[in-house]
Amino acid sequence: MSEFPRWLERRLDALHDGPPRTGSLIITLFGDAVVPRGGVLAIATVIALFEPMGIGGPVVRTAVSRLVSEGWLERAGKARGVYRLTASARAEFARAAARIYGPPAPATEDVALILLPDDEGRAEARAALAEAGWGFVAPGVAVAPAGRDVPPSAGLIQLVARAERADDLPRLATSAWPLETVAARYADFLDTYTEAQKSLARTGPPLPLVAAVARLLLIHDFRRAILRDPLLPPAWLPPDWPGLRARSLCAGLYACLLGAAEAWLEAHGSRGKGPLPPSDRSLSARFADLRGATDITKLDRTFRLSSYSTRSSGRIVPCTPKR
Repeated sequence: MSEFPRWLERRLDALHDGPPRTGSLIITLFGDAVVPRGGVLAIATVIALFEPMGIGGPVVRTAVSRLVSEGWLERAGKARGVYRLTASARAEFARAAARIYGPPAPATEDVALILLPDDEGRAEARAALAEAGWGFVAPGVAVAPAGRDVPPSAGLIQLVARAERADDLPRLATSAWPLETVAARYADFLDTYTEAQKSLARTGPPLPLVAAVARLLLIHDFRRAILRDPLLPPAWLPPDWPGLRARSLCAGLYACLLGAAEAWLEAHGSRGKGPLPPSDRSLSARFADLRGATDITKLDRTFRLSSYSTRSSGRIVPCTPKR
Protein backbone atom coordinates (compact mmCIF):
# COMPACT_ATOMS: atom_id res chain seq x y z
CA MET A 1 0.00 0.00 0.00
CA SER A 2 3.08 2.26 -0.15
CA GLU A 3 1.90 3.87 -3.41
CA PHE A 4 -1.17 5.28 -1.67
CA PRO A 5 -1.20 8.75 -0.08
CA ARG A 6 -1.19 8.90 3.70
CA TRP A 7 -4.87 9.70 4.06
CA LEU A 8 -5.76 6.64 1.98
CA GLU A 9 -3.35 4.39 3.89
CA ARG A 10 -5.00 5.51 7.13
CA ARG A 11 -8.46 4.81 5.72
CA LEU A 12 -7.36 1.34 4.63
CA ASP A 13 -5.86 0.69 8.06
CA ALA A 14 -9.22 1.58 9.62
CA LEU A 15 -10.96 -0.69 7.11
CA HIS A 16 -8.84 -3.65 8.18
CA ASP A 17 -9.22 -2.85 11.89
CA GLY A 18 -13.02 -2.84 11.69
CA PRO A 19 -15.55 -5.57 10.91
CA PRO A 20 -15.28 -7.28 7.49
CA ARG A 21 -16.63 -5.05 4.72
CA THR A 22 -15.51 -6.96 1.62
CA GLY A 23 -19.03 -7.91 0.52
CA SER A 24 -20.31 -4.37 0.99
CA LEU A 25 -17.35 -2.98 -0.95
CA ILE A 26 -18.04 -5.40 -3.82
CA ILE A 27 -21.68 -4.25 -3.98
CA THR A 28 -20.51 -0.61 -3.99
CA LEU A 29 -18.10 -1.38 -6.82
CA PHE A 30 -20.78 -3.03 -8.92
CA GLY A 31 -23.38 -0.33 -8.28
CA ASP A 32 -21.11 2.68 -8.67
CA ALA A 33 -18.66 1.65 -11.39
CA VAL A 34 -19.90 -1.51 -13.12
CA VAL A 35 -23.63 -0.90 -13.64
CA PRO A 36 -22.95 2.13 -15.90
CA ARG A 37 -20.68 -0.16 -17.98
CA GLY A 38 -23.17 -2.93 -18.62
CA GLY A 39 -23.28 -4.42 -15.13
CA VAL A 40 -21.09 -7.50 -15.77
CA LEU A 41 -17.64 -7.94 -14.23
CA ALA A 42 -15.07 -10.72 -13.96
CA ILE A 43 -13.99 -11.59 -10.44
CA ALA A 44 -10.40 -11.18 -11.65
CA THR A 45 -11.01 -7.45 -11.97
CA VAL A 46 -12.34 -7.27 -8.41
CA ILE A 47 -9.23 -9.05 -7.17
CA ALA A 48 -6.96 -6.75 -9.19
CA LEU A 49 -8.53 -3.74 -7.44
CA PHE A 50 -8.83 -5.26 -3.97
CA GLU A 51 -5.40 -6.88 -3.62
CA PRO A 52 -3.55 -3.52 -3.48
CA MET A 53 -6.02 -2.62 -0.70
CA GLY A 54 -4.78 -5.61 1.31
CA ILE A 55 -7.82 -7.81 0.51
CA GLY A 56 -6.57 -11.00 -1.09
CA GLY A 57 -8.12 -13.19 -3.75
CA PRO A 58 -9.39 -15.93 -1.38
CA VAL A 59 -11.21 -13.31 0.71
CA VAL A 60 -12.78 -11.80 -2.41
CA ARG A 61 -13.89 -15.22 -3.71
CA THR A 62 -15.42 -16.12 -0.35
CA ALA A 63 -17.27 -12.79 -0.25
CA VAL A 64 -18.56 -13.26 -3.80
CA SER A 65 -19.82 -16.76 -2.96
CA ARG A 66 -21.63 -15.37 0.06
CA LEU A 67 -23.17 -12.58 -2.01
CA VAL A 68 -24.41 -15.16 -4.51
CA SER A 69 -25.98 -17.27 -1.77
CA GLU A 70 -27.60 -14.16 -0.26
CA GLY A 71 -29.14 -13.12 -3.57
CA TRP A 72 -26.98 -10.06 -4.29
CA LEU A 73 -24.90 -11.43 -7.17
CA GLU A 74 -25.50 -14.04 -9.85
CA ARG A 75 -23.40 -15.61 -12.56
CA ALA A 76 -23.55 -13.75 -15.87
CA GLY A 77 -24.21 -16.35 -18.52
CA LYS A 78 -22.18 -19.55 -18.69
CA ALA A 79 -18.76 -17.99 -18.22
CA ARG A 80 -16.99 -18.90 -14.98
CA GLY A 81 -15.94 -16.16 -12.62
CA VAL A 82 -18.16 -13.49 -14.21
CA TYR A 83 -20.95 -11.89 -12.18
CA ARG A 84 -23.63 -9.22 -12.15
CA LEU A 85 -26.08 -7.85 -9.61
CA THR A 86 -29.34 -9.76 -9.35
CA ALA A 87 -32.54 -7.96 -10.36
CA SER A 88 -33.44 -7.31 -6.73
CA ALA A 89 -29.94 -6.01 -5.98
CA ARG A 90 -30.07 -3.69 -9.01
CA ALA A 91 -33.39 -2.32 -7.78
CA GLU A 92 -31.94 -1.85 -4.29
CA PHE A 93 -28.90 -0.01 -5.61
CA ALA A 94 -31.07 2.13 -7.91
CA ARG A 95 -32.91 3.34 -4.81
CA ALA A 96 -29.60 3.97 -3.09
CA ALA A 97 -28.21 5.75 -6.16
CA ALA A 98 -31.10 8.21 -6.11
CA ARG A 99 -30.07 9.16 -2.58
CA ILE A 100 -26.31 9.17 -3.19
CA TYR A 101 -26.12 11.00 -6.54
CA GLY A 102 -29.54 12.62 -6.82
CA PRO A 103 -30.75 16.08 -5.80
CA PRO A 104 -31.62 16.95 -2.20
CA ALA A 105 -35.16 16.84 -0.85
CA PRO A 106 -37.53 19.50 -2.21
CA ALA A 107 -38.21 22.40 0.11
CA THR A 108 -41.41 22.26 2.13
CA GLU A 109 -42.52 23.35 5.58
CA ASP A 110 -45.67 21.25 5.51
CA VAL A 111 -45.75 18.28 7.86
CA ALA A 112 -47.37 15.00 6.86
CA LEU A 113 -48.67 12.86 9.71
CA ILE A 114 -49.88 9.29 9.65
CA LEU A 115 -51.90 7.78 12.48
CA LEU A 116 -51.38 4.03 12.73
CA PRO A 117 -54.09 1.78 14.10
CA ASP A 118 -53.29 0.01 17.36
CA ASP A 119 -53.58 -3.51 15.99
CA GLU A 120 -51.41 -6.43 14.96
CA GLY A 121 -50.43 -4.69 11.72
CA ARG A 122 -48.82 -1.69 13.41
CA ALA A 123 -45.30 -3.15 13.65
CA GLU A 124 -45.27 -4.03 9.96
CA ALA A 125 -46.62 -0.59 9.01
CA ARG A 126 -43.99 1.13 11.18
CA ALA A 127 -41.22 -0.87 9.52
CA ALA A 128 -42.47 0.02 6.04
CA LEU A 129 -42.77 3.71 6.94
CA ALA A 130 -39.29 3.78 8.48
CA GLU A 131 -37.90 2.19 5.32
CA ALA A 132 -39.56 4.98 3.32
CA GLY A 133 -37.92 7.67 5.47
CA TRP A 134 -40.67 8.47 7.95
CA GLY A 135 -39.92 9.29 11.58
CA PHE A 136 -41.99 8.70 14.68
CA VAL A 137 -43.02 11.06 17.47
CA ALA A 138 -45.12 8.38 19.19
CA PRO A 139 -45.64 4.64 18.66
CA GLY A 140 -48.69 5.30 16.50
CA VAL A 141 -47.76 8.64 14.92
CA ALA A 142 -45.40 8.91 11.93
CA VAL A 143 -44.18 12.24 10.53
CA ALA A 144 -42.37 13.33 7.38
CA PRO A 145 -42.11 16.31 5.05
CA ALA A 146 -45.30 16.55 2.99
CA GLY A 147 -45.02 14.73 -0.31
CA ARG A 148 -42.96 11.82 0.95
CA ASP A 149 -43.98 8.43 -0.43
CA VAL A 150 -46.42 6.44 1.66
CA PRO A 151 -46.08 2.65 1.47
CA PRO A 152 -49.35 0.84 0.78
CA SER A 153 -51.05 -0.19 3.99
CA ALA A 154 -54.62 -0.52 5.17
CA GLY A 155 -56.15 1.56 7.93
CA LEU A 156 -53.80 4.56 7.88
CA ILE A 157 -55.15 8.05 8.64
CA GLN A 158 -53.17 10.80 6.86
CA LEU A 159 -53.07 14.46 7.87
CA VAL A 160 -51.09 17.53 6.77
CA ALA A 161 -50.14 20.32 9.19
CA ARG A 162 -47.82 23.33 9.28
CA ALA A 163 -45.49 24.47 12.05
CA GLU A 164 -46.32 27.83 13.64
CA ARG A 165 -42.68 28.85 14.27
CA ALA A 166 -39.52 28.39 12.23
CA ASP A 167 -37.68 26.49 14.97
CA ASP A 168 -40.51 23.99 15.41
CA LEU A 169 -39.44 21.90 12.41
CA PRO A 170 -35.84 21.22 13.56
CA ARG A 171 -37.15 20.31 17.02
CA LEU A 172 -39.68 17.97 15.46
CA ALA A 173 -36.99 16.39 13.29
CA THR A 174 -34.66 15.88 16.26
CA SER A 175 -37.39 14.08 18.18
CA ALA A 176 -38.57 11.94 15.25
CA TRP A 177 -35.25 10.75 13.74
CA PRO A 178 -31.86 9.76 15.23
CA LEU A 179 -30.16 12.81 13.75
CA GLU A 180 -27.27 12.80 16.21
CA THR A 181 -26.24 9.34 15.03
CA VAL A 182 -26.49 10.40 11.37
CA ALA A 183 -24.54 13.60 12.08
CA ALA A 184 -21.76 11.58 13.72
CA ARG A 185 -21.42 9.45 10.58
CA TYR A 186 -21.19 12.57 8.44
CA ALA A 187 -18.59 14.04 10.81
CA ASP A 188 -16.41 10.94 10.40
CA PHE A 189 -16.81 11.20 6.62
CA LEU A 190 -15.81 14.86 6.66
CA ASP A 191 -12.74 14.17 8.80
CA THR A 192 -11.45 11.52 6.39
CA TYR A 193 -12.26 13.17 3.10
CA THR A 194 -11.34 16.73 4.03
CA GLU A 195 -7.86 15.29 4.46
CA ALA A 196 -8.21 13.71 1.01
CA GLN A 197 -9.27 17.08 -0.38
CA LYS A 198 -6.17 18.77 1.03
CA SER A 199 -3.93 16.02 -0.29
CA LEU A 200 -5.33 16.30 -3.81
CA ALA A 201 -5.03 20.08 -3.67
CA ARG A 202 -1.29 19.62 -3.12
CA THR A 203 -0.63 16.80 -5.57
CA GLY A 204 -3.28 16.99 -8.27
CA PRO A 205 -5.15 14.02 -9.74
CA PRO A 206 -3.78 10.64 -8.55
CA LEU A 207 -2.66 7.65 -10.57
CA PRO A 208 -5.47 5.47 -11.97
CA LEU A 209 -5.21 2.68 -9.37
CA VAL A 210 -5.14 5.16 -6.49
CA ALA A 211 -8.11 7.00 -7.98
CA ALA A 212 -10.08 3.76 -8.43
CA VAL A 213 -9.50 2.73 -4.80
CA ALA A 214 -10.26 6.23 -3.50
CA ARG A 215 -13.46 6.43 -5.56
CA LEU A 216 -14.63 3.07 -4.23
CA LEU A 217 -14.03 4.03 -0.59
CA LEU A 218 -15.49 7.51 -1.08
CA ILE A 219 -18.83 6.17 -2.33
CA HIS A 220 -18.79 3.26 0.12
CA ASP A 221 -18.35 5.61 3.09
CA PHE A 222 -20.80 8.21 1.82
CA ARG A 223 -23.34 5.49 1.07
CA ARG A 224 -23.11 4.19 4.64
CA ALA A 225 -23.85 7.68 5.98
CA ILE A 226 -26.52 8.89 3.58
CA LEU A 227 -28.61 5.70 3.61
CA ARG A 228 -29.33 6.43 7.29
CA ASP A 229 -30.18 10.07 6.59
CA PRO A 230 -33.92 10.89 6.38
CA LEU A 231 -32.98 13.55 3.76
CA LEU A 232 -35.04 16.35 5.23
CA PRO A 233 -35.61 19.74 3.55
CA PRO A 234 -33.38 22.62 4.72
CA ALA A 235 -36.02 24.16 6.99
CA TRP A 236 -36.19 20.90 8.97
CA LEU A 237 -32.47 20.55 9.61
CA PRO A 238 -30.56 21.55 12.75
CA PRO A 239 -28.15 24.48 12.34
CA ASP A 240 -24.91 23.65 10.51
CA TRP A 241 -26.16 20.22 9.42
CA PRO A 242 -23.03 18.27 8.30
CA GLY A 243 -24.88 16.28 5.64
CA LEU A 244 -24.90 19.26 3.28
CA ARG A 245 -21.14 19.73 3.57
CA ALA A 246 -20.52 16.00 3.25
CA ARG A 247 -22.49 15.77 0.02
CA SER A 248 -20.69 18.76 -1.49
CA LEU A 249 -17.34 17.31 -0.53
CA CYS A 250 -18.28 13.91 -1.92
CA ALA A 251 -19.43 15.39 -5.22
CA GLY A 252 -16.27 17.46 -5.64
CA LEU A 253 -13.95 14.58 -4.86
CA TYR A 254 -15.94 12.24 -7.09
CA ALA A 255 -15.46 14.60 -10.01
CA CYS A 256 -11.76 14.88 -9.22
CA LEU A 257 -11.23 11.14 -9.09
CA LEU A 258 -13.56 10.03 -11.85
CA GLY A 259 -11.34 10.47 -14.90
CA ALA A 260 -8.38 8.53 -13.52
CA ALA A 261 -10.62 5.90 -11.91
CA GLU A 262 -12.43 5.31 -15.20
CA ALA A 263 -9.06 5.05 -16.94
CA TRP A 264 -8.14 2.21 -14.56
CA LEU A 265 -11.40 0.42 -15.43
CA GLU A 266 -10.81 0.87 -19.13
CA ALA A 267 -7.32 -0.62 -18.81
CA HIS A 268 -8.05 -3.46 -16.38
CA GLY A 269 -11.82 -4.06 -16.34
CA SER A 270 -13.01 -7.29 -17.89
CA ARG A 271 -16.39 -8.94 -18.41
CA GLY A 272 -14.76 -12.30 -19.10
CA LYS A 273 -14.69 -12.31 -22.88
CA GLY A 274 -13.40 -8.79 -23.35
CA PRO A 275 -13.07 -5.33 -21.86
CA LEU A 276 -15.93 -3.44 -20.28
CA PRO A 277 -18.12 -1.36 -22.60
CA PRO A 278 -18.13 2.44 -22.30
CA SER A 279 -20.15 4.05 -19.53
CA ASP A 280 -23.76 4.92 -20.26
CA ARG A 281 -25.45 8.26 -19.63
CA SER A 282 -26.30 7.49 -16.02
CA LEU A 283 -22.71 8.24 -15.01
CA SER A 284 -22.80 11.72 -16.52
CA ALA A 285 -25.97 12.60 -14.58
CA ARG A 286 -24.52 12.07 -11.12
CA PHE A 287 -24.52 15.05 -8.73
CA ALA A 288 -26.10 17.11 -11.52
CA ASP A 289 -27.64 19.64 -9.12
CA LEU A 290 -24.16 20.64 -7.86
CA ARG A 291 -22.59 21.30 -11.25
CA GLY A 292 -25.30 22.88 -13.36
CA ALA A 293 -25.35 21.62 -16.93
CA THR A 294 -21.77 20.33 -16.90
CA ASP A 295 -21.36 16.62 -17.68
CA ILE A 296 -19.36 15.14 -14.79
CA THR A 297 -17.48 12.86 -17.20
CA LYS A 298 -16.29 15.87 -19.22
CA LEU A 299 -15.03 18.12 -16.46
CA ASP A 300 -11.40 19.16 -16.71
CA ARG A 301 -9.36 16.32 -15.20
CA THR A 302 -7.33 18.72 -13.04
CA PHE A 303 -9.07 20.34 -10.13
CA ARG A 304 -8.47 23.29 -7.82
CA LEU A 305 -9.54 21.65 -4.58
CA SER A 306 -7.84 24.38 -2.56
CA SER A 307 -10.73 26.68 -3.54
CA TYR A 308 -13.38 24.05 -2.92
CA SER A 309 -15.31 24.85 0.25
CA THR A 310 -17.02 22.29 2.47
CA ARG A 311 -18.87 25.03 4.34
CA SER A 312 -21.70 25.17 1.86
CA SER A 313 -23.53 22.95 -0.60
CA GLY A 314 -22.23 24.94 -3.57
CA ARG A 315 -21.43 23.61 -7.01
CA ILE A 316 -18.46 21.57 -8.10
CA VAL A 317 -15.73 23.86 -9.33
CA PRO A 318 -12.86 23.11 -11.74
CA CYS A 319 -9.59 23.08 -9.87
CA THR A 320 -5.86 22.65 -10.31
CA PRO A 321 -3.16 21.70 -7.81
CA LYS A 322 -2.11 24.49 -5.47
CA ARG A 323 0.93 26.29 -6.81
